[in-house]
Amino acid sequence: MADRDVEVPIDGEQVAGSGANVEGVRPEDEPEAVTEGATVHDDDVELERTIGLAGGLAIGIGTMIGAGIFVFPGLAAGNAGPAAALSFAIGGVIALLVALPASELATAMPRSGGGYYFVSRSMGTAYGAIVGLGLWLGLVFASAFYLVGLGHYAAAVFAEVGIGLPVSPVIPLGLLFAVALTALSIGGTENTAKIQNAVVGILLVILTVFLSYGALDAVGVFGRESVPEAFFPRGYLPVLTTAALVFTSYLGFAQVATVAGDIKQPSRNLPLAMVGSVIVVTVFYVATIFVATSAFGAEQLAGFGETAMVEVAREFVGLPGAVAILFAGLLATFSSANASILSASRTVYALSRDALLPRKASEINLKYGTPHVALLAAGGPILLLTATGQVEVLAEVASFLHLIMYGLICVAVIVLRRRSPSWYEPSYRMPGFPVLPGVGAVASFGLIVFMQPASIVIGIGVMILSYMWYWYYAGTVELKGDF
Repeated sequence: MADRDVEVPIDGEQVAGSGANVEGVRPEDEPEAVTEGATVHDDDVELERTIGLAGGLAIGIGTMIGAGIFVFPGLAAGNAGPAAALSFAIGGVIALLVALPASELATAMPRSGGGYYFVSRSMGTAYGAIVGLGLWLGLVFASAFYLVGLGHYAAAVFAEVGIGLPVSPVIPLGLLFAVALTALSIGGTENTAKIQNAVVGILLVILTVFLSYGALDAVGVFGRESVPEAFFPRGYLPVLTTAALVFTSYLGFAQVATVAGDIKQPSRNLPLAMVGSVIVVTVFYVATIFVATSAFGAEQLAGFGETAMVEVAREFVGLPGAVAILFAGLLATFSSANASILSASRTVYALSRDALLPRKASEINLKYGTPHVALLAAGGPILLLTATGQVEVLAEVASFLHLIMYGLICVAVIVLRRRSPSWYEPSYRMPGFPVLPGVGAVASFGLIVFMQPASIVIGIGVMILSYMWYWYYAGTVELKGDF
């Protein structure tokens, strides 16, 4: 790596612009203040704050509810039986343990970039680069996973109406939606948020009706007997391995922080959106597994694959139920992919502004007010991974990269509370410090142990490549935490 001049951080705080990367690009200075109406990033360019509390909840719930409800039940029940409900509950508890410190950090640093921004400003540029590049690629893997699920549901529509195709349409449909959603995001976050709000609203109504009926049916209100089955048919370990698999379902709350620069009244809306979305979605997940395994045994449910919930609905209310869940599944996987692509682009945007990626990636489209280059940087890799169609590997690699970030978010709160820099003034402070963030860090890192070896290897490979990129391109860039 070429020799470059570096200034020494003052009083332990990192100084923005003190170093330049191999292309001579320095981090852009932070604005003097973050207003409620807009985040200023350049002398004449702003990211408008267009997303309110409903929009923040919609991003969190819409991202999380897709895979957990519509793609995972068959896979999870096949791995852990009815105890898969406990796997989702474990994932929800870990997510909540991380949502609390993330909420505190987000009110102190309401910037686009989320977990990357928090870690880089509290633990140093090297940690930030690994987390930021890992978050970008983690969201790319998650987006591809959601798009493959969307392809499965779209293909099921063709099968339901009796249209036979010579080849499986799953991957082509996933790729088509990837292009369409990237283009939609380039057209503006306000349009994206409006669509997200509508989709999530419709989705929650359908799911509430369906799960209420299914739960009443499962407990015998309608005179129908549930499928008898042991709660732990495969023992206790599969509960943890399944929790590691389905944790991808809980990435949405952190994506609210990733678009913090677009959120109105961040001191109020960020904590409410993150914590609220985790609680709401966990209840839906646990109820879904209970209803699904009551309708069929775990083995039969696993045989239905990614569209198992369609068969559960068909079992309860026939064709109308199957059609309703097909429609809801399309909406859910659509909303998950939509929110993930938006969040991935904001991570690229934040990395570029900090000179950890080329400055080109932080350009704003003056017509739409969106980072169009960052969106394309997210959309391209998503297309490649969607083409693989590997559902479980895509899900677990996304979980791995996010769990690393989540663990470091918990550590970041401890570091900042104890160091207490003058700029750290969160309007929300999490309860239970330092025990809860400590438990959150251990739980996040610990869940990785239960993943498939291939997923762990890929995740570690991404981290190594991220550090190598940092060392080569931005090894002397130092970032400040000063608001």
